[in-house]
Amino acid sequence: MTVKTKATALFLLFVLSAVNLTAQTTTTPESDTSHWPGWVRDLRRWEIIAFGSFPFTMFFTTIGMNTYRWHRETGMDFSSEGRRYAPWPLTSAGAIPMEDSEQRRAIMMAIGLSAGVAVADHLIVQARRRRERRRAEAIPVGTVIIIRTPIEEPYEEQHDAIDTQAYDDEPVADTEDAETAVP
Repeated sequence: MTVKTKATALFLLFVLSAVNLTAQTTTTPESDTSHWPGWVRDLRRWEIIAFGSFPFTMFFTTIGMNTYRWHRETGMDFSSEGRRYAPWPLTSAGAIPMEDSEQRRAIMMAIGLSAGVAVADHLIVQARRRRERRRAEAIPVGTVIIIRTPIEEPYEEQHDAIDTQAYDDEPVADTEDAETAVP
């Protein structure tokens, strides 16, 4: 076998094996968080938002740090020599990378910004909950609260209700009758 054939076979193996992978559609006992205390769910949300926003804050922090370096070193000179310090989309050949201390500073700033985004989200969620609680407490005692929710049929009833008629509205023959039926 040639290298090209092996690579193609390996590629098809990976692609075809990933075809049947689907997202989780039902909640499992491990993913059901309804029984957790509220502060644990809030902490989990904070963690998800902090880690999820980190790549974005790192990207923008790096661009900001490179822009600052470019301004500090060359005064934002657009010549090929001056663009060696420019941020990523504007760099020229022979770009000068950030030093280790600058990289550590950029990482720490990105971590701080990610934590700030998560704290801002937490404050927004707390304000919304507080507003909803006040609105619920402002309802006079004895007021009838009507909540409309659709009634879901049990799983068995949904599948029993499938129409057994053919597309041309002729009844579908049973398999026992189909063997003995005369055309």
